[in-house]
Amino acid sequence: MSSSSNDLSRRDFLKTAAACGAGALLTAGQAAVAKAAAASQPAEAPGAVPRRPFGKTGANVSMLALGGIFDITANQAVLTQSLKWGIDYWDTAASYTGGKSELGIGMFLGANPADRKKIFLVTKCHNGPEMASSLDTSLERMKTDYVDMFFAHGVEGAAEINQSAEAWKALVAKLKAAKKIRFFGFSTHSNMAECLQAASKLGFIDGIMFACSYRLLNNDAMKAAIEAASKAGIGLTAMKTQAKKSRSGQTDADVQLLEQFTKKGFTPAQAAVKAIWEDKHIASLCSAMYNLPVLQSNYLAALDKTQLSSADRRALEQYAQASGAEYCAGCDAICRRAVAGAPPIADVMRCLMYRDEYGMADYAREQFAALPAEARTALAAADYSAAERRCPQRMAIGELMKHALDTLA
Repeated sequence: MSSSSNDLSRRDFLKTAAACGAGALLTAGQAAVAKAAAASQPAEAPGAVPRRPFGKTGANVSMLALGGIFDITANQAVLTQSLKWGIDYWDTAASYTGGKSELGIGMFLGANPADRKKIFLVTKCHNGPEMASSLDTSLERMKTDYVDMFFAHGVEGAAEINQSAEAWKALVAKLKAAKKIRFFGFSTHSNMAECLQAASKLGFIDGIMFACSYRLLNNDAMKAAIEAASKAGIGLTAMKTQAKKSRSGQTDADVQLLEQFTKKGFTPAQAAVKAIWEDKHIASLCSAMYNLPVLQSNYLAALDKTQLSSADRRALEQYAQASGAEYCAGCDAICRRAVAGAPPIADVMRCLMYRDEYGMADYAREQFAALPAEARTALAAADYSAAERRCPQRMAIGELMKHALDTLA
C-alpha cells in the first residue's frame, strides 16, 4: 500500500465511517447510504487500531473492542476482519443470542486455533452461585481452555458488590489456579459511579465494563469514580458510549447537533466515541459490530486522530442538557427507592433503547421477557410520580414504562 493510501482523508473518513455506532442520529435513508459507502471501501487496512494498557494486568488491548451481542455463527467474516485490523479485544456473554455469540467464537477458534493467543477474550454471566458452571459451558462453546477476562454481568450497585466480594474472591482464586481465567471483574449498566468506587476498595478486581458516554464524563461523581478505579489499577472498558435516547424521534436539538459536526466532517456518533477515547483512563470502548460496514466504520473512527475542539465539547454538553429527559443515566437506585415494589426501571429503559434507537427489536423483546414475571407485572401497577420528581434527567418515567409494555410485552 502506498504512503498516500495510508493517509485517511477527512472525506473518506466521513464517507466510510458515517455508520459508526449503527447510524446514530441518522435517518434510515442516510444510514443505508452510509452502509453502502462503507461496504464499497477496500478491506486493506491503513493500520492497526491503537492499543492501551489494561489497568494493572500487564495486558495491552485494542482501544476498540468487538461487542459480540449478535449471532456470531452467521457473521464469521466480522471476526476474521477484526483481527486483520488489530481489533483483538472480543467481548461476549453466555446469554447473548441464546448462546450463538459464544458458539460463533467457538466456530472461529475451532477453524483457527492458532489465533487464540492473539485475542483478549472476555465472557460474562450473571452474578450468583452458578458462575463457575456457566464459565465451563462458555469455555466448551468457545472451544478454548480459558478466557482472558471473566465478568459478573450486570452488577447493580455497591451493595451487591460488597455482598458478593468474599464469594468472588474465593471463586477468582479457584478459577485462576485452574487456569480457566486470567482476570476477573464485572460489568454494570446501573449506578456506575458507586460501582467503580466500591470496586476500587476491594483490591482484587482486574477490570470493569461500565456504561459511560459523553453525557456522564462531566459528571463529578463519575469523574471521581473513574479516577479512583484507575488509581486502583483496574482496567476500564466503556460501553453504551453513543448515549442514545430511550425512544426514537428527531428533535430540533438532534438537528442542531448533526449540523455542528457534519459541517466539520464528523457525525455526532463519531464525536461521541472520540469523547470517550480522549479520556486516557479508559482502556477500550466496546461497540456491537455485527456486520462488516459497522466494523469498518468504528475501525476508521479509531484511526482518525482529529481531536474534539472546545466548541465540539460544548455542543455535546448542550445537547446532553437539551435531550436529558430522553436519556436514562442508569441511576436506578433513585427510582427504586421512590417506587413501591421497585420495578427494574433502568433495565426497561435499556430495552427501549435497544428497540427504538438501536433498531434491535427482537433483542429488546428477548431482554424484556427475561425480566422476572413479577417485575413486569409491577410495571403496570406502579406509581411513578415520586420517581419522576426525583429523576435527575426529568424523564417521563411512567409514560416510558407504558410505552415498554405496549411495544415489548
